[in-house]
Amino acid sequence: MSLNDLHALPGITAQPDAATANFVFNHTMLRVKDIEKSLDFYTRVLGFTLVDKRDFAEAGFSLYFLALADRNSIPEDDTARHQWMKSIPGVLELTHNHGTENDGQFAYHDGNSDPRGFGHICISVPDVVAACERFESLQVPFQKRLADGRMNHLAFIKDPDGYWVEIIQPTEL
Repeated sequence: MSLNDLHALPGITAQPDAATANFVFNHTMLRVKDIEKSLDFYTRVLGFTLVDKRDFAEAGFSLYFLALADRNSIPEDDTARHQWMKSIPGVLELTHNHGTENDGQFAYHDGNSDPRGFGHICISVPDVVAACERFESLQVPFQKRLADGRMNHLAFIKDPDGYWVEIIQPTEL
């Protein structure tokens, strides 16, 4: 389907409002049960860097902002870093409600079973085969391996809360 055909689909505005020209899709938020397990997964397994942390003790939760960014490009100053973080695309916000990690019965809904809703986040990697081999060696759980099904150019792994993370390569195999 051509770009012109895509832009002609019902519901698509003919021309986005000029007021939206500098909008940036900044972040998405996932609620996580055990922040230590989630931080380990997103930093060690997927290479994210923790950019900011905000605690709201009176409300019983903390926010952790992560990005796939070169640590040297992240401002050291808290105010500058906070402004920088709000200007870049692809930030992941992990919300931890204090105490959930101690409740053995507690779990968040991943959106991939009924009632369906949220589906997954996606990470592009330079070599999907090498990335999946690394995930295997790290014993990361898979929802879909490369060899599963017809779409053998992508995989899905699971984070500690069962959220799916699609793994793709910009150029297909």
